[in-house]
Amino acid sequence: MVCKESGESKVILFNASGHGLLDLAAYDAFHREELPDYELEQEKIKQALVELPQV
Repeated sequence: MVCKESGESKVILFNASGHGLLDLAAYDAFHREELPDYELEQEKIKQALVELPQV
């Protein structure tokens, strides 16, 4: 309403992505602390970072 009164133009950005049903099992396991700890090798991390596109 304030923008209408002042003549200002503003944008409200909202992003809804996916439905989440596929993530529910992992979300449940996370909260039950049932997910195993996994440490990625530093070499694989370095390689993944090299392959990231520049944006």
